[in-house]
Amino acid sequence: MDRLSAARVFLTVAECGSLTQAADRLEMSTAMVSRYLAAMEGWLGARLFHRTTRRVSLSEAGHQALPACRQMLQLADELQVQAQEATRVPSGRLQITCASSLAEAQLAPALMQFQQQHPQVSFSVLASDRSIDLAADRIDLAIRITNHLEPGLIARRLAQCHSAICASPQYLRQHGTPQSLDDLNQHRCITHALVGAAQFHFQEEGRTHKLALAESFSTNETAVLARMVKEGGGIGILPTYYVSEDLRQGRLVHVLPQHRPTPMGIHAVFLSRQHQPLALRLLVDFLAQRFGGDEAVWDKGLGEDGVAPR
Repeated sequence: MDRLSAARVFLTVAECGSLTQAADRLEMSTAMVSRYLAAMEGWLGARLFHRTTRRVSLSEAGHQALPACRQMLQLADELQVQAQEATRVPSGRLQITCASSLAEAQLAPALMQFQQQHPQVSFSVLASDRSIDLAADRIDLAIRITNHLEPGLIARRLAQCHSAICASPQYLRQHGTPQSLDDLNQHRCITHALVGAAQFHFQEEGRTHKLALAESFSTNETAVLARMVKEGGGIGILPTYYVSEDLRQGRLVHVLPQHRPTPMGIHAVFLSRQHQPLALRLLVDFLAQRFGGDEAVWDKGLGEDGVAPR
C-alpha cells in the first residue's frame, strides 16, 4: 500500500483518537483505515496504537513515530506545491498593511516594481501606524517596525530600521548645534507620540536608555514630524528609510552622531506559512532582497549603521 497515504491515515487517527472519526475526515471506510494502519505497523514492526472498544491511543512506538510522520508529510506537501508552482503564474489580490511613512517612502515603489514583473498581481494597501488584526481584517501581509513581535505570528526580517537625530541647517544656524544629549533640553524637540512622547530612546552598550525632554511638539505621524523638522521647527529623531535622501542632499543635518537611537527590525508578518499564495511568497522574497536585510538599501552611503556623519 502507499506509504504516504498510510502515514496520513496514522496521523489522522492520532489526531482524532478514533478510527471512525478519522474515516469520516478522510472520507474512507473504517475497514480501509484499519488496513492502512495494519500495513504501517507491519512496515515499522511495532504496534502504533492501544485499541479499546471506545477509543484508540498512541503506544510508545506511536509517540516516537508521530513527529517523523508529520515531518515526512509536510515535506511531501511542500514538494508537491513546488512542482505545481513551477508552471504557475502568480496572480490575485494581496491585502497588505504597513506604517504610513514606510508605505510612502519604500513599500509603494517596491510594489510598483514587483507589479511590473508580475502584472497579474494586485494590491490593497492599508497604511496605518496602529496594529491591525491580521485575521479580523483579512490581511495577507503586515510590514511591522518593531523589536517585539506578537506571539503566534510568523515573521521574516526584511531590514534594520535605523534612525538619526535630525535638524534643518536653518534651525542649527539660529539656535546652535547641541554637543551632548543634555543640550537637547535647551532646544525645541519634536517627538513621535507612538514611540514615546517627551522622550528619545537611545542604545548605549547594548542597553536602551530613555532621555526625558522638554518637548515643544508631538505627533503620531512620521511625515508630520519630518516636515516640522525640515521647516526648522526643532530637532527630532527620524527613520533613515524616510529621510536618507534629505541627509544626502543636506536638507537635513545629522546631529550628535555618536548617540544612536535604538534600532528596530522591519519584518514581514503573516498568519501561517501553510497554503500561502504564490504571489505572497514571491513578494516577501522580493521585499527581503530589495530592502537589503541588515544593510538596508536606503542606508547605503550614509555611514556606519545607517547614519550620516556631519
